[in-house]
Amino acid sequence: MIGIFVETVVTVALLLGYRTRIMAGVLTVYCVATAILFHNEWSNMDQLMHFWKNITMAGGLVEVIAFGAGRYSLDARRR
Repeated sequence: MIGIFVETVVTVALLLGYRTRIMAGVLTVYCVATAILFHNEWSNMDQLMHFWKNITMAGGLVEVIAFGAGRYSLDARRR
């Protein structure tokens, strides 16, 4: 249930630029937690690739946390 909420509502909010840094933080925690909890069987190459995919996505989300939303986001319109 939490996964469905994060993957739909939080992702749509991030795409629209609503509270971008908070949403990116939530998704970063979700990606790292998913990588550690569900893709931890590193003897399987498929699981290892999914682990690094999630860590890479978390890194991209950290960039969004650092720089915030763009000028066409809802956050920019709110200012």
